[in-house]
Amino acid sequence: MKAKWAKAVMAAMTLAAASVPATGVHAQAAPAGAPIRIAMIEGMSGPFANAGAAVERNLRFGVETVNARGGVKLADGAHPLELVVLDSKGSAEEALVQLRAAADRHIGFITQGNSSAVAAALLTAIDKQNTREPDNRELFLNYSADDPALTNANCSFWHFRFDAHAGMRMDALADVIQRDKSVKKVYLLNQDYSFGHDVSTLARAALASKRPDVAVVGDEFHPIGRVKDFAPYIAKIRASGADAVITGNWGNDLTLLVKAAREQGLDTKFYTFYGNSLGAPAALGDAGVKRVIAVADWHPNAGGAASDAWYGSFHQRFPAASDDYPVLRMPLMIEMLAAAMTRAGSAQPEKVAKALEGMKYDNGFHASWMRADDHQLIQPLYVMEMDKAGTSGVHFDNEGSGYGFRTVLALAPERTLAPTTCQMKRP
Repeated sequence: MKAKWAKAVMAAMTLAAASVPATGVHAQAAPAGAPIRIAMIEGMSGPFANAGAAVERNLRFGVETVNARGGVKLADGAHPLELVVLDSKGSAEEALVQLRAAADRHIGFITQGNSSAVAAALLTAIDKQNTREPDNRELFLNYSADDPALTNANCSFWHFRFDAHAGMRMDALADVIQRDKSVKKVYLLNQDYSFGHDVSTLARAALASKRPDVAVVGDEFHPIGRVKDFAPYIAKIRASGADAVITGNWGNDLTLLVKAAREQGLDTKFYTFYGNSLGAPAALGDAGVKRVIAVADWHPNAGGAASDAWYGSFHQRFPAASDDYPVLRMPLMIEMLAAAMTRAGSAQPEKVAKALEGMKYDNGFHASWMRADDHQLIQPLYVMEMDKAGTSGVHFDNEGSGYGFRTVLALAPERTLAPTTCQMKRP
């Protein structure tokens, strides 16, 4: 495995010399202007603290990459980016307190993603803030909150989403379920909040459209972040006769779920949004081989020299196995933000937002664009299957677990397009 990493890092250096944007290996002179601050409002303590820490690593990697290239070029010179981490403790109420603190410090760029409920609360507050204080506006950059409403009925000029929303992810999973004739009965198990309910609704609609022969034998919600033992849920799934589970669970709620499935020997497939996420492959172990399917905008075995090089650069920065959870869309978000600032020649949120609309981004292996109609990033999606590292298509494992994922379906950006009902009001 070390030899593979060495090759990946060497490839990263080669690509940097060829000016591929995302690698940023060669440092330039430190930018001299005042830092442009980006507030990350996320749960850094509480049940999802590990997810918050992973987000911080990914955003910091993006910030460091931009700064190593000389920072953001504005009309008055080059400025570095600065990441300001604010702990929401996983609570919408505390997230609003931290948002107010960011506004008091005149931080114009807010990032968050680990909870659609928190994202909705932040977006409402930001819309009000920007109307009330036009000289102290904020731009909301969303890297993971996947509630489709955020770029549909509740869309806002001040919000940009850099992740595929739940409907886009479910459509990709449904394409694979459509071909998987072994699936006859499905159990839906999700967190009891807006995103979990979206996953349930979308799963029912997708199955009705693409696999009307499949029976939904359970549709259950559990408290988010509070279940310590999922054994009772696994027992219900077993009793239902389900041969597949569809879940949008993330963080410890996913890790504990798959751990309980392993311990009870549940022999079903798990169609997940985040089955490749923090701790899940290690928790599932051999029980997940060829039975856990996930969907993501990118994964380490997506393939290609440029992809391997980017992964090598991330691993070089964060070499610990426990830190080996790169999420491409997060550094990509920072890259696009910096490019928009440079295009606008300004760090004023309104000007940056206008520069982001319609922006195209291509780092050599992940072409994408920001749809102006609803501020939804259109990008590739991969559906992948868990297997042991070293098997065909699984060159890299996850977090040193010995298990990784191979691509079973790769969707070009054009194939992930979903219609929008957004009626955006622009300033």
